[in-house]
Amino acid sequence: MIIHDISLPISESLVTWPTHPPIKINQPRHLAKGDHATVSEIRMSAHTGTHIDAPNHFISKGSGIDALDLNLLVGEALVVDATHAKQISGSELTEMQIPDNTERVLFLTRNSERWHRNREEFFEDFVGITHSGADWLIKHGIRLVGIDSLSVATIAQSVSTHKALLGAGITIVEGLYLEGISPGKYKLICLPIKLMGLDGAPARAILLELPS
Repeated sequence: MIIHDISLPISESLVTWPTHPPIKINQPRHLAKGDHATVSEIRMSAHTGTHIDAPNHFISKGSGIDALDLNLLVGEALVVDATHAKQISGSELTEMQIPDNTERVLFLTRNSERWHRNREEFFEDFVGITHSGADWLIKHGIRLVGIDSLSVATIAQSVSTHKALLGAGITIVEGLYLEGISPGKYKLICLPIKLMGLDGAPARAILLELPS
């Protein structure tokens, strides 16, 4: 079994969304200081690195991250080559020819190559999904969408795209690292930390290669 880790490594140098707190890691106890054990504490947003958005991130009275259906977070997923797209709109999605009955889609964009070169700088021109792209995904029955940027949506259409996807019950996975992943079908396993009632949570995401 071949396992691909598509999660971003979390450290103090990892970039965060500009309005979110930076990552802070402290070790108040450490074996090197003569303590009996090393103990670390971490301060970071629930939307740090590879993470999952809960409905209540943008939907009033939406459910929290602990209530997500785990069946959506484990199962066959299609990695789609979107490396030539500047944004993922409805017309772009039509050209990608995503097969009918696809439930989980992960978009490999030029963002992953940027993650490979630089994980410390925020780029405003990252590739994201537009509102028309969200409408296309809803219309075609997609139940989970993942992307290799800190936001599934473009900056210009962030609120409307998030509300459309989350309001339609689509699970959003952000901050994937897909550099070196070939387009095609895989088994996705992506489980968030069980933070009660919160609007999102970091996750460890992996892809398993399916038998040919």
